[in-house]
Amino acid sequence: MLLRFLQSRRLRAAAVAAGLLLSAAPALAQRGAILGDVPAQVRPGARYVIYLHARIVEEQGLPAADERFGTYAYQQILDTLAASGADVIAEQRPPGTDFRAFGAHVADQVRRLMAAGVPAERIAVVGFSKGGAIAMVASALLQDPRIPFVFLASCGDWVRGRDDMDVRGRILSIYEASDELGTSCDPLFQQARAPGEHREIRIETGAGHGAFYRPRAEWLAPVLDWIARE
Repeated sequence: MLLRFLQSRRLRAAAVAAGLLLSAAPALAQRGAILGDVPAQVRPGARYVIYLHARIVEEQGLPAADERFGTYAYQQILDTLAASGADVIAEQRPPGTDFRAFGAHVADQVRRLMAAGVPAERIAVVGFSKGGAIAMVASALLQDPRIPFVFLASCGDWVRGRDDMDVRGRILSIYEASDELGTSCDPLFQQARAPGEHREIRIETGAGHGAFYRPRAEWLAPVLDWIARE
């Protein structure tokens, strides 16, 4: 039964990512909401995903596009995450946002959800590129091994030896083999002061950093599996 469930999740994720309707697959859950912040009325039984976008949205606003990687399908990514049944919290950051300050803001959002009765295991923080750096700051501030985090194409040599990057949580890193901007998070995990659950996946789409500009099944399926675990 568990294998069948996970397979159905992956099939559904692949179909959504490709923009296709997989009518034969059963619905996994009622669609979640897309929110700009922690709602006034938190649902303790819900699952929440905080999605943190890349720097390009700060620089260009929406829509955003890169000449190498194409259009950043921000709304489609949010829609896909919400289709999994989670309520998605996503804020469009202003230009020049300080990633440390915003990381503290995200940590506060997580604390507000927990104070309202949402279990830590049902609050996931997913960040791409600069958004991943923000998620790392939140992880270091919260120091809670129960909270799932996903860092998408977020690491590089810049993380080595940073005191503000002592991450903790149940952390998944995904990076693209052809990406020169976001690489392995192994140095980040090696310098963590507390043991934790760390996993890393290397995908091979040939799309570079742009692999995460769209809800591709290669990264989306493992993300959905990771945040659904409790």
